[in-house]
Amino acid sequence: MSPSRLTAGLAAAAAMLLIPFSAPAAQAAEDLPPFYQAPATLPANNGDVIRSERLGYLLDPAAVKDLAYTSTRVLYRSTNRTGRAIAVSGSVIVPKAPWVGKGTRPVIGYAVGTQGVGDACAPSRQFSQGFEYESIFMAGLLARGYAIAMTDYEGLGTAGLHTYMDRESQGHAVLDAVRAAQRLAGTGLSSTSPVGLYGYSQGGAGAASAAELASTYAPELKIKGTVAGAVPADLRALPGAIDGTLYSEFTWYAIAGLSASYGLDINDYLNDAGKKMLARVSDNCVFDLLGSAFTKSSDYTADGSSLGQLIEREPFKTMIAEQRIGLRKPSAPVLLTQSLLDDIVPYRVGRQLTVDWCDRQANVRLSTNATPLHVGGMLNNATEVYGFMEARFAGLPAASSCWRL
Repeated sequence: MSPSRLTAGLAAAAAMLLIPFSAPAAQAAEDLPPFYQAPATLPANNGDVIRSERLGYLLDPAAVKDLAYTSTRVLYRSTNRTGRAIAVSGSVIVPKAPWVGKGTRPVIGYAVGTQGVGDACAPSRQFSQGFEYESIFMAGLLARGYAIAMTDYEGLGTAGLHTYMDRESQGHAVLDAVRAAQRLAGTGLSSTSPVGLYGYSQGGAGAASAAELASTYAPELKIKGTVAGAVPADLRALPGAIDGTLYSEFTWYAIAGLSASYGLDINDYLNDAGKKMLARVSDNCVFDLLGSAFTKSSDYTADGSSLGQLIEREPFKTMIAEQRIGLRKPSAPVLLTQSLLDDIVPYRVGRQLTVDWCDRQANVRLSTNATPLHVGGMLNNATEVYGFMEARFAGLPAASSCWRL
């Protein structure tokens, strides 16, 4: 077996077993592959394609997937939290078989779950250079004839640190990926294509945020529904749930990503060990979890505060509050899935998001399960999406669970 195939195999096993696998370190802007480097002048409109190229798969060296799908890597225009135009990368995958359902082929705005914060973690790169675990869940959607527009998010693959868990940036990136897919030549997609939004965990936040922002940011999109699982709608709940656990690194992703989005130097709040931890984590992918597993954030801050305590103070308090999902009404029906036994996003967070949206007269259904752990809940989310989306694309009414909350 070649080194590249062995590497890919190890990565695949790591994804399924949650064993850490070290991906290549993030690169400085000037060292990024040429495709991911933004031009000096961006196109005029959000969702405009800057450049595109064929997307190959490391685990498909014979290009068998080319017989079934047209796979394209894209760089497109989006906007960050402040409204500044940025370049974001992503992937557009369209089945070659003719669409046989009602109307035109739907496109799923696919918001990926946690990949990490290093540039090498970008899904559009992992397809070709490693193992992208979301491909397992994409397969069923593609099999049903849906096109997929998957964003890498701001700073994941492109210049700058990935703004992990930034509500507006992630929502914009998801919506603009759909726009890019509809404008990409040769896909058969257009502005009339029905749209579904889908994601779990970080992807759940991205899809839920996109659902909230669509009516004002991308009102022309024909969004029919959203499926979002284990949505970290209130980030205040996360440090207490995962600090000192296997998933301690996720708190570092969030604090580093949001600090980058707000132009805050987080180093001012860290001791020497914390600065070293931050520098290391800033290059990490999700498979590197064990490098900081079971560490307590209070051991790395300048004054011994935990990250949970730190985010209750300014400027972090305002930063975290502005990421709250549930304060704006989604314009189309939403299915939320949440496990009672989720060990990362507490069940109460998912339920409260449902209550918040119901209070705003949204059509939302909460599907509760008892599948163990955060990873287990992903399976429920991935199986429930099919029936929900098929019904939405068929124009059937969506049931709401607001009456029983």
